[in-house]
Amino acid sequence: METETNQFEQRLKKVQALREAGIAPYGQRFEGKTALKEIVERFGTSSKETLAEHPERFKIAGRIVSLRRFGKAAFAHIRDSTAQLQVYFKKDILGPEGSALFEKVDIGDFLGIEGKLFRTKTDELTLEATTLTFLSKSLHPLPEKWHGLTDVALRYRMRYLDLISNPEVHQVFVQRGKIIDALRRELNARQFVEVETPMMQAIPGGAAARPFVTHHNTLGMDLYLRIAPELYLKRLIVGGFERVFEINRNFRNEGISTIHNPEFTMLEFYMCYADYNDLITLTEDLLTKVTQEVVGSLQFDYQGTTIDFTTPWKRQSYLDAIAECYKTPAEDLTDQKKVADLMRRADITFNEKDSLGKMLEHLFDVGVEPTLKGPIFITDFPTEISPLAKRKPDQSHLTERFELFIAGREIANAFSELNDPQDQRARFEAQVAQRSAGDLEAHSMDEDYLLALEYGMPPTAGEGIGIDRLVMLLTNQSSIRDVILFPQMRPLASQPSPPSNAS
Repeated sequence: METETNQFEQRLKKVQALREAGIAPYGQRFEGKTALKEIVERFGTSSKETLAEHPERFKIAGRIVSLRRFGKAAFAHIRDSTAQLQVYFKKDILGPEGSALFEKVDIGDFLGIEGKLFRTKTDELTLEATTLTFLSKSLHPLPEKWHGLTDVALRYRMRYLDLISNPEVHQVFVQRGKIIDALRRELNARQFVEVETPMMQAIPGGAAARPFVTHHNTLGMDLYLRIAPELYLKRLIVGGFERVFEINRNFRNEGISTIHNPEFTMLEFYMCYADYNDLITLTEDLLTKVTQEVVGSLQFDYQGTTIDFTTPWKRQSYLDAIAECYKTPAEDLTDQKKVADLMRRADITFNEKDSLGKMLEHLFDVGVEPTLKGPIFITDFPTEISPLAKRKPDQSHLTERFELFIAGREIANAFSELNDPQDQRARFEAQVAQRSAGDLEAHSMDEDYLLALEYGMPPTAGEGIGIDRLVMLLTNQSSIRDVILFPQMRPLASQPSPPSNAS
């Protein structure tokens, strides 16, 4: 069996032969091509007789993904970003120059082809090639077509090869683009203004997370890749914007898992004169419209479970969800000693120095969150773990906050924004104390943000939706790495080699 090294050397020789024949192995622009999807859609049902009676010539371009030679003829499949089409090559039709050029063609090469459509004896729509243009030589064979690129780690490291080998992966990222576009259009239709806020911040804030640290040489200061855009977006609300949104990256120096990547995409939006109840309505409307547009239905399968987006979605308070899960009275969850006893009975490890809020958060994460098939809004989170959310007027230990859970994971986080600068200062001070005690995810003090609040921020509601997790859901992917084109990976000692099952 010919090795990949031998194939690489043979292809290099073909590159040299092309150059000696005056043919550029890495060609120039190719004008006038028709997308393969357009051809397939227009003529996919046309009969052999119709194609013969009304011959049309087309120029197409793409990558050769299969090739079968039969003496003086050959069949191949060519693929562009829209579809795949069979091509028939015959030496008598191509002529001496075209035939000589075709001898240098391998699977993986890019060709420009002109020809006419017909149907083969097996009734497959096919383009009969009359002229060829060499566009780019592939020096490595593609993964064998029946097995594809199956090594998961290699697929992520060599995403370009994954996209070539697995068309369904390409489709996931096409769907991702449609989801983001639909979200953007829906927000624009509601008079939200799209903005951009700093990626590098002097003080990281807006979420409980560890930041990445960088250094600006000219300013001689450390900066942090943002963990959230929240505090800057709310500065814009102070400045007079009434509805703003941003779709962009956040960076959190945390673990990697099937639902976590250090670099991820968030949609955050803020609207004045509203509260978290308004956001519940908006979230239902936003996500149902996007889902209907992209998926085509409000009921869809996710990893073997049917998810139903028919509204209204269920709501349950944070404390009631914990009480139901652990079969304990909700009123006991306001007593730290009783909560500690509950955690011991449930055999949940915790730090005896943890605050009540941290204990409740741990109970929720371990017992409640995995059971939330959803969609369900968990509402009214404890104030202690919601440092930027407004208190409930009648229950100051709770906030006007919700998280949306679907398929056992958080998809969105939202709240009525805290706009009282004195309360916000006290919350920041409590966070600073937690940070001093060793909690590296606690907020830092941000005096400039407090100053902005002192100028007055109107009642405002804000929300963040995890784009990657939403795409996972709507494209039925089990890992966040399957919806991020280039997920973070541990570096290898050497560069990855081409896969051994190449064709």
